[in-house]
Amino acid sequence: MKNALYLFSLLIFAACNRQAAPAGEPASGTGTPATAYDSTLAARLGADEYGMKPYVMAFLKAGPNRNQDEDEAARLQRAHLDNIGRMAQAGQLVLAGPFLDDGELRGIYIFNVATVEEARALTETDPAIQAGRLVMELHPWYGSAALLELNDIHKKLSKKGI
Repeated sequence: MKNALYLFSLLIFAACNRQAAPAGEPASGTGTPATAYDSTLAARLGADEYGMKPYVMAFLKAGPNRNQDEDEAARLQRAHLDNIGRMAQAGQLVLAGPFLDDGELRGIYIFNVATVEEARALTETDPAIQAGRLVMELHPWYGSAALLELNDIHKKLSKKGI
């Protein structure tokens, strides 16, 4: 999870700091030719002309029912992580990760769905949501279609599963 959040942050940072170069010329500071537009990849990822697509961003917040005993809390956390893995495997969840400050805001999801209603239906499959341990705040979001490649890249970086 931490690796996926770190990779996402790094991708956003790199995208925001990259200077465009004319086709075939080196991108600023890279010494390598700029990558040409790939219409096949763009179509496969559902990218618009800006390389972007709609998603739904979810903010996971501490829920009203956090008084489970240690064993039940651990069971719910394991089920929560298994649910994340299931949604990622199905292509419904692009990114998930916790915040590290132990505040009310517990983590984020980026759902690969077109509507908040679809994302809400997916959040209702989470045992931690069902138990009231977490609640979700959902927002339509517009981001890089390249995020759809994140889970495959992450698998190549991860030595251990969650």
